Amino acid sequence: MSPLAIGGLVPFSTVDMPGRNAAVVFCQGCPWRCRYCHNGHLQGGAARPALDWPRFLDWLEARRGFLEAVVFSGGEPTLQPALGPALGAVRAMGFGVGLHSAGPRPELLRPLLPLLDWIGLDIKAPRRAYDRITGVAGSGVAAWESLGMVLDSGLDYQLRTTCHADLLSPADLEELAGELAGAGARTWVLQPFRIQGCGDPGLAGERPPLLTEALVAGLQARLTAA
Repeated sequence: MSPLAIGGLVPFSTVDMPGRNAAVVFCQGCPWRCRYCHNGHLQGGAARPALDWPRFLDWLEARRGFLEAVVFSGGEPTLQPALGPALGAVRAMGFGVGLHSAGPRPELLRPLLPLLDWIGLDIKAPRRAYDRITGVAGSGVAAWESLGMVLDSGLDYQLRTTCHADLLSPADLEELAGELAGAGARTWVLQPFRIQGCGDPGLAGERPPLLTEALVAGLQARLTAA
């Protein structure tokens, strides 16, 4: 089996796995082409790895007592066959294990869930609008299957939606809130688009803010009231 292809490393983060000091490993490769992606350099999986896996494990060993967890992000980590063994190796060292995923391949996500302590699942849009965000037909079907698996797993989770006024409207977010509430979701974070790293210049201009306090409060209330 090929080793995990690592595209980058954040040595310390307090925000990528809530409640834990974590390192973040960025994995190469993603099947979707979301316009707002700020890690577009990781979408292709053929670049030379930035860090080899044995060297990372040596680095992690030296940080016992300082780090509590490792989060695997991307790109889309679940595409790599080496991810499962990598999760197991980190867990065997006594660290917590987190995963950032968009759920494009539910059949690959399912066997990984028992190896995780936490998952951050990107939910891009209402199901009907998924294709215009990801650029891939049928992507909403895969994402919603992955969502169902995560909600059924009992794992600690966080659903995240990136919001840009050119891609999602308040009506889209209201529709999505209803869909998530109907699925039984209760933990949902709406995060504003950030220009850093985005390769689409068409999204960079000034626009009225999409996420007002009143809108976010109303959307969150849809989930807590369900």
